[in-house]
Amino acid sequence: MISVFNNTMRIFVLVLLSITISYGQSSEKLKYSLKEDYHSEFIYGINKNSSGGLIGGFFAKISKRKKDRVFRTYGLEIVNVKNSQETRRSSAASGNMFIFGKTNYLYSFRFQYGRDLLLFQNAPMHGVEVKLVGAVGPTIGLLCPYYIERAVNGNYNKTVTERYDPDSPYQGLNNILGAGGPLQGLGESKFQLGVNIKLGLNFELGGDRKGLFGFEFGFLFDQYVKKPILMPTAKNSSSFPTVYVSIFYGRRRF
Repeated sequence: MISVFNNTMRIFVLVLLSITISYGQSSEKLKYSLKEDYHSEFIYGINKNSSGGLIGGFFAKISKRKKDRVFRTYGLEIVNVKNSQETRRSSAASGNMFIFGKTNYLYSFRFQYGRDLLLFQNAPMHGVEVKLVGAVGPTIGLLCPYYIERAVNGNYNKTVTERYDPDSPYQGLNNILGAGGPLQGLGESKFQLGVNIKLGLNFELGGDRKGLFGFEFGFLFDQYVKKPILMPTAKNSSSFPTVYVSIFYGRRRF
C-alpha cells in the first residue's frame, strides 16, 4: 500500500503542477465566465480507496461560493475501513466467503469542512472545471463486531451465527461456513473518535447548464484517538493513510 501511495503522490504532484500553469493562462477566460456562473452546488457519489473494498463508501458535499475562485464546503463521507492484511477465504464446506481472523468492522463517518479553489474552467457551461480541494474535520468510527456462521459439533446441517472469537476452540478455519451480515452486530458497536484531513483534485464535467458529473482523486488521512482492533492476530494501527478515487453526480444553482 505504501508503494501505491507514493506512486499516486508523484502523479498527483505532476498533475497539480501542470494545472497550476494552466491556472494563470486561463485567468481572463475565467473572469468572463464567472459573470454567468453558479453560486452553489451539491454533489454525491461513491469512492474507491486503498483502505476499503470494491466500493469504499459514499459521500456528499455542499459547496457555496465565497469569492470568485473560492468555495466554502461541507461534506460527509461514510466508508468501510479495512485492515491491509484482510484476506477473503472460501469455506470448503459451503463455498461462502469470510475473512478469517477479523473481529470487527470499522465504519467511518467523516465530517468535513473545507475550501475548493477553482483552478481552471474551459468554458462557461460545458467545459471541464478543475478544483483543488482540501478539507478537515472530525471522524466518528463505529467498531462493529464481525459475525460468522459455523457448524455445531461438526454437523454442517446445524449451524449457529455468532461473534468471531480467535480464542474459541469451536471457530477453527474448517468449521466456519461463512460470514454473518455486515450490520448484524451494529447494536453492539463502540465509538472511535478521530480526525480526518483530505487533499485532492476535482474534475467536473458539465452534463447541462445545471447538472454535472465528474471524478476526484487525492489523499485522505484518518487518525483515531484509540487504536481500532480489526484483526487481533495482525498489525493494527490508529492511523489510516489512503489514496482515493471518487465518481460523482450533482446539481448547480445560479
